[in-house]
Amino acid sequence: MRILLVEDEPTLSEQIAQSLHEAGYAVDRSDNGRDAAYMGESEPYDAIILDLGLPLIDGLTVLKQWRSKGIAIPVLILTARDGWHEKVSGIDAGADDYLSKPFHMEELLARIRALIRRATGNASSTLQCGPILLDTRSARVTVDGHPVTLTAHEFKVLSYLMHHRDQVVSRTDLTEHIYAQDFDRDSNTIEVFVGRLRKKIPGDLIETIRGLGYRLNSPS
Repeated sequence: MRILLVEDEPTLSEQIAQSLHEAGYAVDRSDNGRDAAYMGESEPYDAIILDLGLPLIDGLTVLKQWRSKGIAIPVLILTARDGWHEKVSGIDAGADDYLSKPFHMEELLARIRALIRRATGNASSTLQCGPILLDTRSARVTVDGHPVTLTAHEFKVLSYLMHHRDQVVSRTDLTEHIYAQDFDRDSNTIEVFVGRLRKKIPGDLIETIRGLGYRLNSPS
């Protein structure tokens, strides 16, 4: 899953980005509203964390621009502790959730997980496909109750497929959602990760759709 983090305070931005990385997300960052507006329009993020007090263009204006252009990416806005009016304005502008500063990083991560679950139609923090269980809170995977050890990229591929199970996912989609913008992307490595996953989980659950991509099929 890929996140856009828009925060102009360097220390806080670094802390949030590090926590997101450790939780298994690919993270792109912006420290101003102008660049954030462009990135949100041009890249397929799974969620956006948006501070409202940004240089060049304020966060509320950026959010309104996104929504006016039909961009429906879930957005979590960051507001000042006493900024109740910002919360109201942000929600009215199309934000999906808000978090007041200062905050606990665990709460931010929980809210991001919830936003992504809702956007992909998943109600529980534990995703299941047949014998596979993926706990989005702990980033742990089990098959028939037995823990499975995955590399960071294998986990990202499986997580995206689990969030979109029974849907065809192209190699391009996988590439765009498991790598950050500045990463040296190679769509051919997706085949490698899928091949490794098939050796660690029931391989027949991941179907190759010729010319289109992959589909994680729920057992009938």
